Amino acid sequence: MSDTTVNPASGAIEAARRLPEGASWSAPFRNIAALIDHQSAARPTATWLSFHDDDLSLHRTWTYADMRVAVQTTAGLLNSLGVVRGDRVAFLIGNLDHTVVLYLAAWSLGACVAPINSSEPTERKAFILENSGARVLFARTDYLDEARELAATSGARLIAVAARPEDAAGVDDLPVYPGAERRVTSLSLAGATFEARGTEALLIYTSGTTGPPKGVRIDQTNLMADAWGMATWHGWGDDLCAMCVLPIHHVNGIVVTHVTPLFVGGRTVLNARFNTRTFWGRVRDEGVHVVSVVPTLLEFLIDADRRGLGSPGFAEACPLVLRTVLCGAGPLLVETALAFEQAFGVPLTHGYGLSETTCYNCHMPPDLTTEQRLGWYRDHGFPSIGVPLPLQEMAILGPDGAPVPDGERGEICIRGACVSLGYHQRPDANEQAFRDGWFRSGDEGFALQDERGRPFFFITGRIKELIIRGGVNYSPLEIDEVLNAHPAVRYGLAVPFANRYYGDEVAAYVVPTDGAAPTEDELLAWCRERLDFGKCPKVIVFGDEVPYTTTGKPMRIELARRLAETLSAHRDTQFRR
Repeated sequence: MSDTTVNPASGAIEAARRLPEGASWSAPFRNIAALIDHQSAARPTATWLSFHDDDLSLHRTWTYADMRVAVQTTAGLLNSLGVVRGDRVAFLIGNLDHTVVLYLAAWSLGACVAPINSSEPTERKAFILENSGARVLFARTDYLDEARELAATSGARLIAVAARPEDAAGVDDLPVYPGAERRVTSLSLAGATFEARGTEALLIYTSGTTGPPKGVRIDQTNLMADAWGMATWHGWGDDLCAMCVLPIHHVNGIVVTHVTPLFVGGRTVLNARFNTRTFWGRVRDEGVHVVSVVPTLLEFLIDADRRGLGSPGFAEACPLVLRTVLCGAGPLLVETALAFEQAFGVPLTHGYGLSETTCYNCHMPPDLTTEQRLGWYRDHGFPSIGVPLPLQEMAILGPDGAPVPDGERGEICIRGACVSLGYHQRPDANEQAFRDGWFRSGDEGFALQDERGRPFFFITGRIKELIIRGGVNYSPLEIDEVLNAHPAVRYGLAVPFANRYYGDEVAAYVVPTDGAAPTEDELLAWCRERLDFGKCPKVIVFGDEVPYTTTGKPMRIELARRLAETLSAHRDTQFRR
């Protein structure tokens, strides 16, 4: 589906999508339909997917042959609903094995998947459904009341999705999946001849806390390029078993733990949700090699281990099976990285990427020794996000588009095969983000070279989240590190508030650890011993809720908005040393 009529930045987007100089690559499959056809023919009896829902006591296992049949019949259903290449199909389902089959079926037709986060407010769901122009909405039976209203407003055809056969009881006025697809003719995957490049696969809406979300247009080549890059970097082959504990309405859950194993002919273990009590046992029982998480989940695992609440199976799972834990999609604290490796002895592979660049753009190199890896996490104030993956290039640029010197801060910029098609119907956003042959991420960072000349990148925070106190830019992540190192702090987040004297002044939102009752004076003194006065929080606000998005990102801007009225009492205060 072309966006050129409303996208005057299309030339700049294409410039950012070019391969790095000297690189050569083309997708080994014409499209994802051909990928599915190849892998299911090559290994029909091998396990493709193992699905677990602890709350419903569900466990279903699919072979590659099972998957192929289900995709073909589901593609027939979509086709009977009028879905063709370039159309968009919306999904309000969550982590379910049927969701993955539906995604693959849509892709086999050249249609685009538009996932909707079930925890979003109704008005944002309505915006996504309307803005995407989705012809069909698949909604889990749990969400049908809301889905009926959404479909009625947007005009999308509504199909119910049942996790279990008994969940379809009482849904008499709608087609129910699975089941409805068996009444139509299945479609052969071998007949899909469209090219992957330029064929939209995902329309992922950003989870920004202010203004309408922006739809990011990711094509099928993006998906395969990111999968190939990660598999090549880590040496993954058809023995790969990757576990998904992240939501599959987001690129991390989709690309890392579903597209990548499919691309190499491996296996996925899909969980309905993350659960500390079953995590390690499932790693052991399923023989998981790789898990992709966000920093929030690392904190949950560390906390559960400290309190003796972790699941059984850790001792057998870690040293014998689990090769690495990938971590990205949110700010990782130095303390968290070191504490995780110390507690569990599993290599933590930090990385970085955005929806706009498909998923991961850089990872820590797998050839580092433990001490080298921990040094990159420990010694530079921020844990390194690693080195660019194959087919991708990264740079730290200044506002003028010129590279900044090694070690100096600027904007993290990316170009290469994983850069998306840009934003849907947002020429303003495209013009701002795609400049000088790069995608400009909006993240501040710096880079340092190792002895081999490899650039190791670091992220210091969102440029929009920088606290600008008296004209000086402060990274809130530096302050977060100090707050979270206090033994009585479960969660600490630096936020700005309006101040008459400095423009921005620094406050901290703190959730104490269970049973602890730190005082404001105690925490302020702790920070002053470890930070320059300008960076120190001047006010502490205590709370009991950890404000994360469903993808594990701290809601810093939203939290600052919520606390604005409380902190307005300090607007006219001039804080002194």
